[in-house]
Amino acid sequence: MTDGSTLRPEMLPLPKRMTKLPIHRGYPVPWFVAWINGEPDFRIMDGRQIVAAVTERRCWLCGERLGSFMAFTIGPMCAVNRISAEPPAHRECALFAVRACPFLARPHMVRRRNEYPDGADKPSGMMVERNPGVALVWITKGYRILRQPGGSPLFRMGEPRHILAFARGLQATSAEIEESVRSGLPVLVEAATQDGPGAMTELAHELRTACALLGINRVPLPSPLPTRSAL
Repeated sequence: MTDGSTLRPEMLPLPKRMTKLPIHRGYPVPWFVAWINGEPDFRIMDGRQIVAAVTERRCWLCGERLGSFMAFTIGPMCAVNRISAEPPAHRECALFAVRACPFLARPHMVRRRNEYPDGADKPSGMMVERNPGVALVWITKGYRILRQPGGSPLFRMGEPRHILAFARGLQATSAEIEESVRSGLPVLVEAATQDGPGAMTELAHELRTACALLGINRVPLPSPLPTRSAL
């Protein structure tokens, strides 16, 4: 612990690899977090750490090197298109995050909408402001980098070896997972609608596959399809 602070009493025990992280106001500061004027801003990824995470195969939560397996912390929508805006972590680091991070563990928490500081690295891809209510740990042995002009890379996750689902820090029920998929689907539908009929067909296939992987009932595409003004 580098700043002399202590963890909040309600905080879960840190995984061994995360015990070297600095503590700020009772919370561990993940390795990827950018520090602005001497203060960590948990909304912002340090671009240098993202590069190191990719090129040196490091866990983006603790900073130590990854092994053969890696874990992506994602929402159910990412299980559909298999795209993550964040690089992977160790399994135990990811499990700590989904159980202890306020935004991931508390369904009613919302993202702060304050302006990002000048020069901050903003996430690529579609920014989903809603809290999905369910957080997944997607464990795989590989991924593919999708370069984004002028932005951080996206990550195409490999086939899952295991998927763990949590809501409110506990194992999520099938009903909670299904509702999270259903309520978030319009975001993907809007993007596919703009890309044409082929994209909608691909989305339908991806959705069926994701539902099977997550062990939930098949969630149909919205009908009629939503328009931008309705989202």
